[in-house]
Amino acid sequence: MSRPLPDFLVADPAAHAYPRPQLERADWWSLNGTWDFALDVEGRWRTPADVAFDRSIAVPFAPETPASGVEMKDFFLACWYRRTFDPPSLGEGERLLLHFGAVDYQATVWVNDVRLAEHEGGYTPFSVDVTEALRDGGPQTVVVQAHDDPHDLAKPRGKQDWQREPHSIWYQRTSGIWQTVWLEKVPPTRIGGIRWTGSLEHWAVGLDLHLAGERRAGLRLKVRLTANGQLLADDTYQLVAGEVHRRIALSDPGIDDFRNELLWRPEQPTLIDAELELWGERGERLDAVRSYTAIRQIGIQGDRFVLNGRPYHLKLVLDQGYWEHTGLTAPSDAALRRDVVMAKAMGFNGVRKHQKIEDPRYLYWADRLGLLVWEEMPSPYRFTRRAVDRLTTQWLDVMRRDASHPCIMAWVPFNESWGVPDLPSMPEQRHWVEAMYHLTRTVDSSRLVVGNDGWESVATDLVGIHDYDHDPERIRRRYRPELELPQIFARERPGHRILVLNDVETHAKLPVVLTEFGGIAYAADEDRTWGYSRSRTAREFQEKYAALLRAVNQIGLFAGFCYTQFTDTYQEANGLLFMDRTPKFDLAAMERATRGDWQPGHDEETGGAPHAIVPENAP
Repeated sequence: MSRPLPDFLVADPAAHAYPRPQLERADWWSLNGTWDFALDVEGRWRTPADVAFDRSIAVPFAPETPASGVEMKDFFLACWYRRTFDPPSLGEGERLLLHFGAVDYQATVWVNDVRLAEHEGGYTPFSVDVTEALRDGGPQTVVVQAHDDPHDLAKPRGKQDWQREPHSIWYQRTSGIWQTVWLEKVPPTRIGGIRWTGSLEHWAVGLDLHLAGERRAGLRLKVRLTANGQLLADDTYQLVAGEVHRRIALSDPGIDDFRNELLWRPEQPTLIDAELELWGERGERLDAVRSYTAIRQIGIQGDRFVLNGRPYHLKLVLDQGYWEHTGLTAPSDAALRRDVVMAKAMGFNGVRKHQKIEDPRYLYWADRLGLLVWEEMPSPYRFTRRAVDRLTTQWLDVMRRDASHPCIMAWVPFNESWGVPDLPSMPEQRHWVEAMYHLTRTVDSSRLVVGNDGWESVATDLVGIHDYDHDPERIRRRYRPELELPQIFARERPGHRILVLNDVETHAKLPVVLTEFGGIAYAADEDRTWGYSRSRTAREFQEKYAALLRAVNQIGLFAGFCYTQFTDTYQEANGLLFMDRTPKFDLAAMERATRGDWQPGHDEETGGAPHAIVPENAP
């Protein structure tokens, strides 16, 4: 049997599912559940009056998924949603906001036949003030149109296939609402946005806050910070032009033993709870929210990744973020939490969220339970001016949403030259990657930025290499210590691509991370699944994984690695877990193999059986 999980991985009975975990108010209502639904295959309908609602859908599951109750696999240009809601009573000046976590790809919102908002971007949130459209008495009607051209390759779409049937490394499409829809009652003058920045260097917490709603003079912000049951700060600030920008200095605890208790890291994810109150000039409380932050520092020193001033070996797993019956949407908040728990139990200290901007609830659990997250922008697949505009705008929205999460260690705007397919020959494509690198560093200098992960690097804080050679000895020889990095960069061609396009000497001074490797497949249905290499039995899969991880852990060149992948994803059967999250072999043995410690004959040391825990139809 596997070893028990650490105390901080045990379920928290007070856990909630608030959709926006770093700006939480008391008055909110989920609109998830049954909505009226209609498919607009040719995209002809323009207003709610045109729509023939002929079925229902379970929100927030995309219509392509079984969980939605629709399971539409064919192409369509648009879909429509409708439901009624009873609004809460509003006090003087109070507003009612309608929030959407994510709608793919272009959304238009009506309330009581009043067109209120449009939004573009399938992975980013937006909000609509519906107050003025509310009718006196009775239910209110909200209608949402989602337009999503399945053949548009110039929009950020990640792994969503443009062919009728999913093929190779691409999966089913996601259209329409796929994250939580919710209502929130807010005061007329309120806290509109928060950004936290923890500073180890200054032993302080940075706070940038802006207001929303009606402008008022003489406002004060009260900030109370606590951690581990201890008060860290209780301060009040005057707002200037509707904003607060402060560095909240904390009492330095001195020696490392006391400092470490307050630092966030995967092994001890200490969070700082924050209570923020907005007060008016007459002493009236205008708004109150709950939030959290952490003190942790990300950086590089020479050829090493550094966490909180100490070298830290990255052990990441690539996570596509799909579920068998619910697609990109997790079946529940508990499922998101379990994914974080499972990644840690498998021996990893981080995940690379691949071609997906994950639900904020996942980031909440990664913050709370301690898991580093590498955040990567879903790619377009054409290089056009429109693609440039879309990705740049939406990437800024992504960073704005997630910049305060301590779990996020790196920003990655491009992967494997997707969307910039001619980097070696087209200067304008290289300029775009360079521009996105510098833009990202400008917006957030507290994290690493990888301009283009995998190969053809032109601007980066670390060099990411994708290499799916399944032979451990060849991997060892390829990255052997006697070779200088410029030699490796010039000679090796994983994926038949050059690793570094310019300034090889500068790249050679950076950390190198094997950011994709492995991809060993094991599945019951070999004819309908694939991987980069294949195992016929669970035991063979375990031994191949252990041998490859043993080799990669021993290569001193690497500052870390990212194994492909966390779970099977539809036809891609190279997960360490089946798609239903069942481990393919004993978790304790898997954790040891991830560390590079497991070898055949060690089963008795883990207390686990060598055979896999597999579905009934597996061999």
